[in-house]
Amino acid sequence: MTRISLHLTIATLVLAPLLPVSGAVAQQTGSAPAVAPATAAAAAPVLGPHMTREEQIQYDWAWLSRFKEADLALGLPTPGENRVVFMGDSITQGWHLENSFPGKPYVNRGISGQTSPQMLLRFRQDVIDLKPKVVVILAGTNDIAENTGPMTLEETEGNLMSMAELATASGIRVVLCSVLPSVDFPWRRGLDPAPRIVALNKWIKNYAAEKGYVYVDYYSATADAQGGLPPTLSRDGVHPLPAGYAIMAPLAEAGIEKALKDSGQ
Repeated sequence: MTRISLHLTIATLVLAPLLPVSGAVAQQTGSAPAVAPATAAAAAPVLGPHMTREEQIQYDWAWLSRFKEADLALGLPTPGENRVVFMGDSITQGWHLENSFPGKPYVNRGISGQTSPQMLLRFRQDVIDLKPKVVVILAGTNDIAENTGPMTLEETEGNLMSMAELATASGIRVVLCSVLPSVDFPWRRGLDPAPRIVALNKWIKNYAAEKGYVYVDYYSATADAQGGLPPTLSRDGVHPLPAGYAIMAPLAEAGIEKALKDSGQ
């Protein structure tokens, strides 16, 4: 035996107990795999609206399962129905559309905490496949709050553009909304969001004008002198109270009516 062969033999004997047994070897020897398939399947939760935040981030990042069953149950619009989908985050989720727009076929697809890339990933399922006449998009607060990591305004703008382009390509009229004012986020202090919100809203307004989309300006109607959401309209400076939604509702309705008129409906 050569010196090299002797060294290789010794190394094999030393390292063998530390090396994992391959699947092929396990099958040949009849031993069970380290994790049984049934055990692995049981570790994953049932996807759906009742997942914890941690489960949702791990298994369903865009939370497609949140409205999957509701989307299927909703079905297609009836002839002549002016269906409108509101796409957004917690500000949209917390909006009781049935109170603000009684009798209107308006569908709420807001999910608390979501950023624009998450909305973009579920846009086909939760908007396009529902065949609305109009989509009302409100996104950007959680991008600036870095809920899914640091984001530039250009990245947020790109996601808004993509959602608008997908809607347009599907024959859906677009209403783009300004981000609501805020001087601080309770769940992520110290980011100084006010100037970034102003900059993003300026871009949204200009982009909407350039592309012929409807722009709804919630910001100007709700901001105080410091660029925040005042206590009369919000408890935490981010999420509207009923008084805040009461200001937003007629602005949204006017935007929807303009979008429908522009489409000849």
